[in-house]
Amino acid sequence: MATFIIDIFVALVSILLIVIVMLQASKDDINDAFNGSKSELFKEQKVRGIELFMQRATIVLAVLFVCLVIASILIHKA
Repeated sequence: MATFIIDIFVALVSILLIVIVMLQASKDDINDAFNGSKSELFKEQKVRGIELFMQRATIVLAVLFVCLVIASILIHKA
């Protein structure tokens, strides 16, 4: 029963992680890939607001995902 519950949590966290990553805006512009120049003007700009929340949520979900997968492997081996 414990393996089933952890597998459900792994699936839910993986779906949430995919959604959070897909919702984040890209900082690169397609034009930079073709002309080779990258603007350094906004390079050191701080992340604030919803971007900060999304960045932290991504980190938390990624760590949680790795921990759940390791726990799932250990429980399945037992």
